[in-house]
Amino acid sequence: MRKIKIILFTAVVLVAGSCTKDITQLNTDPKNPGAVPAYSLFTNAQRSLARNMASSNVNSNIFRLIVQYWQEVTYTAESRYNLNSRNIPSNVWTGLYRDVLQDLQEAKKIIPTDTKDAGTAANQTAITDILQVYTYYYLVTTYGDIPYSEALNIENVFPKFDKQQDVYNDLLTRLDADIAALNPSSESFGSSDIIYGGDVAKWQKFANSFKLKLGMTLADVDASKAKSVATAAIQAGVFTSNDDNAVFKFLSAPPNTNPVWEDLVQSGRKDFVANQTIVDTMMALSDPRMDKFFTKDADGSYSGSGPGRGTTYSAKSKPATTITNPDYPVSLLDYSEIEFYLAEAAERGFGVTGTAVEHYNNAITASILFWGGTTQQATAYLANPAVNYATAPGDWKRKIGMQKWIALYNRGWDSWIEWRRLDYPRLQPAFRALSDIPVRYTYPVNEQNYNTTNWNAAATSIGGDDVTTKLFWDLY
Repeated sequence: MRKIKIILFTAVVLVAGSCTKDITQLNTDPKNPGAVPAYSLFTNAQRSLARNMASSNVNSNIFRLIVQYWQEVTYTAESRYNLNSRNIPSNVWTGLYRDVLQDLQEAKKIIPTDTKDAGTAANQTAITDILQVYTYYYLVTTYGDIPYSEALNIENVFPKFDKQQDVYNDLLTRLDADIAALNPSSESFGSSDIIYGGDVAKWQKFANSFKLKLGMTLADVDASKAKSVATAAIQAGVFTSNDDNAVFKFLSAPPNTNPVWEDLVQSGRKDFVANQTIVDTMMALSDPRMDKFFTKDADGSYSGSGPGRGTTYSAKSKPATTITNPDYPVSLLDYSEIEFYLAEAAERGFGVTGTAVEHYNNAITASILFWGGTTQQATAYLANPAVNYATAPGDWKRKIGMQKWIALYNRGWDSWIEWRRLDYPRLQPAFRALSDIPVRYTYPVNEQNYNTTNWNAAATSIGGDDVTTKLFWDLY
């Protein structure tokens, strides 16, 4: 009985003593904070964006297959434009809306209270919005009408789809406001900015260069607006060398590694070889980038498999080991692409300084140097009658389109946009293709099932929720 009394007394003392302590902190999970700084959301959004753009995962990014850079070996469904078995449209949609745009939106909300210096906060807000504009560009050029004005609102699970032209015009308005808000005399995100290390002047040049891209995308559907936008961007200052390239650098160890390394090396899978279309094109031109793009085949030369056709992995060329390194970076926008736009602008009479020939030569040289080639190789390549601007076959769209397609290797998403816009090269549908080559992605099944009314309105607005429905800027 005495022992029981002692135990009860001790328990009472412990309970009484514990009343003076705050135990509510036990409800807080230190590994999952309820509030995070804006810079961490910004960094994570950059990482997610870069991974979405660089990925070669067949569940999401199959653009290298569509534009006939790579070909699947055994499982050829995606090469034949089967988008639905793996819910590819949904995965792309979610990857950009949830993992990129939502983080950027939350960062913008936090910046005003998170950053004490007004100049720094203004730069951070503008840069964050520039990345949102960038991300929306890929959504609107992939799907057409998209949730925009009512997007990113967790309280509204059934957002309306804004018309693609309206979204596009608003992106231009936002980008202009962001450019005006940037001030290089103030700081921004510092080392939390993986792309430019917080260099505001570089973000200015990036924004102007991306504005040029937005303007030129409109060139066929609205030449007047395209000229106005492009001219303003050029005058403000666009990329002038490969040093300006917007590059996200991956690390050599997981979890921040190059997604291509994860998909092709770490996974141990042997799913892809070179596509015959690009190999035959580059071989015919004696392109000096060949060994930077692909390995040699079993016979010591270069070969690929036809679009949509399975093959023996060991017999064909594969993606080069350069791009399969764990720390190989992804380019979000580069100087070569900008020079091709300038060449096109010159041909369209947009008043750009310099000739189409000069910008075309600059674009090709920049690409060859970027891939580790030499100035001498670029000079020799440009002297090839099949490459030289004066003698290469076809009109300016064909000349620029063919070389831009080669230069955009490893940037399949951008290549797909430019192929639709310039209509070169003249790609043929894959063997046993389920459809013609897709010129848009269909809307995610979840939108069809749960946001049905708004999905129906969007499908009607664009002319049908089909992969063959051309978007407003893709006239030809």
